Amino acid sequence: MLDIINQRVKDIEISGIRKFSNLVAPYKDAISLTIGQPDFPTPLHIKEAAKKAIDEDYTVYTHNAGYIELRRACSDYMKEKYQLTYNPDNEVIVTTGASEAIDVSLRTILAEDCEVILPGPVYPGYEPIIKLCGAKPVYIDVTENGFKLTAQLIEPYITEQTRCIILPYPSNPTGVTLTSEELKEISQLLKGKNIIVLADEIYSELVFDEEHTSIATFLREQTIIINGLSKSHSMTGWRIGFLYAPQALCEQILKVHQYNVTCASSISQMAAISALTVGKNDPMAMKEEYKKRRDYVYDRLQKMGLDVVKPDGAFYFLIKMPDGFTSSFDFALQLVQKNNVAVVPGSAFSAEGEGFFRISYAYSMERLTEGLNRIETFLTNHRS
Repeated sequence: MLDIINQRVKDIEISGIRKFSNLVAPYKDAISLTIGQPDFPTPLHIKEAAKKAIDEDYTVYTHNAGYIELRRACSDYMKEKYQLTYNPDNEVIVTTGASEAIDVSLRTILAEDCEVILPGPVYPGYEPIIKLCGAKPVYIDVTENGFKLTAQLIEPYITEQTRCIILPYPSNPTGVTLTSEELKEISQLLKGKNIIVLADEIYSELVFDEEHTSIATFLREQTIIINGLSKSHSMTGWRIGFLYAPQALCEQILKVHQYNVTCASSISQMAAISALTVGKNDPMAMKEEYKKRRDYVYDRLQKMGLDVVKPDGAFYFLIKMPDGFTSSFDFALQLVQKNNVAVVPGSAFSAEGEGFFRISYAYSMERLTEGLNRIETFLTNHRS
């Protein structure tokens, strides 16, 4: 039977994050710092809105792009938070999580032999979709540039085949983001070219020291913004994402979305209205807690003598692996086997991630403290 499977499907692999998380699952006493899953409950008013929607029979198909009330709330939210204007009638699509928004966007704009530029290391969810489209991922190593994909790095990689540049900032796995000036320079480089920017901004509400800026501020007509509620409102399981794009792009993307999922969950959409209206500032308290955790983890890692870039947002650190290990997988495996703490090997985030490991601090201070204590013990034993 495998002979009839699409070769492109056979060639892609399960996410390295999930693969390693599943591998360490049998270690029952392990402290896991692997998954980017907020540890806060979904706010009560959002859950109540979902219950009310069920009771009032909001259990049918919605408009393919989502309830107009939700799209209006999306539009208002973007205007208030990021000073960006999108028409809710034809420039906003509600998707089944940010993952589906990424999928339908890339499937809309990519054709055979197109090239997609993206930073390495990077979240592993882009490459499989690019390859399934018959396109080619072109990684730019950002490990010597503070994990930032800047105009200076991008320019030499642009070719006639370049169709898309992915800007996933704040970044998973690094937590780093781009400044307004850095985004402006990228927009100046790309303006007028037949290149679409896919701006994955799912962590936009979790930027700690400055306000988030979208590249759409400078390059709206060539930008698709991906966002959603998973990280900002602790709604990972609700599967609600948002896609913003100019009308001409949105109309084409909507066709792919329509035949992919028809529409996002009606109940989750009603909950999302509450999240973007009553709960538009819900992320603030979570962000403050993540910032405290970031500062604590950064201090601990520095005291361990580890080479680390301080994150601007999200809830990840990508840390340089100490010497003496054959690979990041070897490091992570030894860490869980010897000291019962699980991290993600950097190789899960492209070849450029080799030599690093990622920890998520979307966990309680108690869990982080114990996990870091175990990492410190492991490093002390390794160095002695």
